[in-house]
Order: sequence, then structure tokens, then C-alpha cells
Amino acid sequence: MSVSIFDNFLTTPDMIAVFDDAAIVQAMLRFEAALAQAQSEEGLLPAATARAIAGVCNAQLYDIPAIVNAGRRAGSLAIPLVHELTRTVALYDAEAATRVHWGSTSQDVIDTAMVLATRDALQWLDDGLHDLTGRLLQLADQHIATPVLARTLMQPAQVSSFGFKVAGWLAPLVRARARLRECAARALQLQLGGAVGTLAVMGEQGAAVAARVAIDLGLKVADAAWHTQRDEWVRLGLEVAVLTGSLGKIATDVSLMAQGEIAELAEPSGQGRGGSSAMPHKRNPVSSMITLAAAIRTPQHGAALLASMGQQHERGLGNWQAELAEWPGLFLSAHGALQALNDAFAGLQVDTGRMLRNIDALQGLVFAEAASAALAASIGRPAAHRLLEQMSGEALANRRHLADVLADAVQADASLRQQVDLPALAALFDPVAATAPAQRLARQQLDRLRSDIAAQNTTHFYHRTIA
Repeated sequence: MSVSIFDNFLTTPDMIAVFDDAAIVQAMLRFEAALAQAQSEEGLLPAATARAIAGVCNAQLYDIPAIVNAGRRAGSLAIPLVHELTRTVALYDAEAATRVHWGSTSQDVIDTAMVLATRDALQWLDDGLHDLTGRLLQLADQHIATPVLARTLMQPAQVSSFGFKVAGWLAPLVRARARLRECAARALQLQLGGAVGTLAVMGEQGAAVAARVAIDLGLKVADAAWHTQRDEWVRLGLEVAVLTGSLGKIATDVSLMAQGEIAELAEPSGQGRGGSSAMPHKRNPVSSMITLAAAIRTPQHGAALLASMGQQHERGLGNWQAELAEWPGLFLSAHGALQALNDAFAGLQVDTGRMLRNIDALQGLVFAEAASAALAASIGRPAAHRLLEQMSGEALANRRHLADVLADAVQADASLRQQVDLPALAALFDPVAATAPAQRLARQQLDRLRSDIAAQNTTHFYHRTIA
């Protein structure tokens, strides 16, 4: 698979290799070798014929660019590949050449090859999620009690815990890893149906042949050919898209928190990373940039998969081909985003002092709701709300801390002095104490996530087949 210089920028060499032309052709040849062997074991082909076919199922023996070019004219990559395979087998065994690809169809070999490649792709994603979830779990544990501003509608809202925020990044990734595995267990299945999905040429042995091919390739046996029933396959692709969207959300938050005016986080720097060609002072969040760019492209791929599902009758015209072309892009983007965030979180710098200063710079206004709730117990909710509105306005106008303004107001009012516990009110403006609700929830959530991650790390659903 050839990608542009800009595609290459947003993905990884590992994922490019999974969908490389040579890798797909080799996967197609693996299918052909497994098919011949299974047919031999079921008595449909002589053993010598199966050996002759399997013996030349090596992509290095073929002119792959020429096969790709011929596939465009033929309307299917499988047609010129089977032609070249047949020609090569004939060099050694003319009779065996007549049984190449016997009882199968082009979509069988291409779909199965894509399933094999996708299994490799999923392993790369699973590996990346293993690393990123581990890093985020450690970061959340480390900062469970670190005060940070929670922001809603892009504005400061209340004080939260940075560990709680990180747990919010982590949870969708743990769910994505689980759902990818669940979808893969259903979607990574053999495609073998013959011309119209009935395995007619292989007769009564068709089902047994399919079972043997599936075992050879390590795939699930499908209930029936899924040539134009793409639901499980598309659902898997959409889970990859959702994963990439979740990665984009993390990158959005990191990039916003890394802005110079905020400066609560910083991606790793040095050795030219994140520099500017014009401004020596800049420290650009390049991992977030790559992740966001990958995530921006993903919805189009997902939408194209959905649009391709209305495939005609027993073999789609144009829509299956569109799906094939879109499929690798999902994985290229997802793995590029995953690798970028792993790079970022491997050396992410957290400025806890700056987080506190950003809270302090808001003059205590982010504690107004807590103060209002506390006062409501003494003077009633409406009166407490009115008082905090008035005191907040005064704090802003006079550039004073809300805690001081409120304390002065209580001291100046004899009725309030009798009803309000000033030390308890002042304690509400402690940023560390304000993290208590977030800490409590974060600990509960992290305990569950830790258990889920541990279980995921001890089980493996995919087995990489590429070198």
C-alpha cells in the first residue's frame, strides 16, 4: 500500500506494513494455499496438487505492481493474481494448475486476505492500547489529589482533581479495547462461498472444506458467506472509528491545557520535537496535532463504510470496492493517533503549581457554588444565591478574593455573624479540600478500570501474522 507523504506523517510504519500491497497479496496467497490443502484433505484434490499450489504461494515470486495494475483493468485484484498463480503452478504441474482457486471466487480470497490483515492491524491497536491505558492509569493514580480547574463551555467552572480528569480519558479506551475484541471475535471470520455464496462446486464437502480453511488460517467459520452481509465487518470498523474519536478528545484536552496562557501540561520536547521554523520559543504539542488530524479524517471513513452497506444481491457493484479502499484508512489513523499519544504520555510534564495558580487567579469565584450551598443551610437557598451573586460581582469589580469579600460581608452583618461559621466557610475555598468529591469518584472508577485493564492484559485475542 502506498501512502502520500502527508498520510505517512499521520500514521506509523507498522500499520502501513499491515496493508502494504505485498502483505495483502501474501494474505491472498495464504488463502489459496489453505484452500487447496483443505480440498486435498477432503478428497477433492490430489495431495500432490495441493502441494504444487501451496509451493508457489509466496508473494516474492510475483510482480506485485503489475498485478495491482492488471487488477484495475480486470475489476478485481484477485483475477490477475489467480492468473499468475495458475501460470506459475503450471510451470511445475500442468494438471495442478487446472485446480487453482477451485470452487472459490474473487471476493472469497480478497475478503479473507483483508480479515487476515485486519487481525494484524487489531493486534497493533491492542498493543498500543495496552501501553496507553497503563500510562494513563499511572498518571491518574499519581494525581488523584491534584487540584485542577474543571472547565465547561470553555470557561472555568469548579475545582476538580486532575486524576479524575485522567480517569475520564482512560475509561473510553478501556471500553474501546474490550469492544474491539468483542467485535473482532465475530467479524474475523473466513469468507468462502464460491460464485454466489452456496459453495456449489464443492458439493457436500463444501462446509468441511470451509472448516479446514478456517482452522488453517486461525479464523472463525462463518455461518454462511457474508459477501453482501457486511454488518459485523462494518461494526468492527466503526469501533475503530469510535476509538479514534476518543483519542481525539484526549488530544483536544491536552492541547488546550498546553496552551501558553494555561501551561498546565506540556508534551515532551527536545531533539527538534515541537519546534517552530520561525519562532525559537515555541513548544508545539505535535502529538496532539497528529492525533487531532487523524481523528478529523476518521468520520469520513466510517461514513463511507455505512454508505457501502447497501450491496446489490449476491455481489456488490462499486460499494464493496469502496469499502475495501476506505478500510485501511481507519486503522492508519487510529494507530497513528495511538502512537502519538503514547509518545506524549511517555514524557508528559504536569505543572501542578501552575494548576494551583490558575485556580488562584480566578479570585475564588470557582468556589461560589460551594459557598452558596453552605450558606443556604443557614439563611435559605434564595438568600444565599443572591448574596453570592452580589459578593462575586464585588470581588470582580475590586479585584479581591471572594473568600475575603464574603468574610467581610458576614462580619458586617450581625444576623449573618450569628448564623454563619466563618472558619467552616473559609475552608470551602481550599483547592485541595475541594477535590474530595472528585477523588472519591475517581478512586471508585480507577479500581474498576484497574481490574478491567489487568484482565485485558492477561488475555490475547489476536495473533500477528506479519514479520
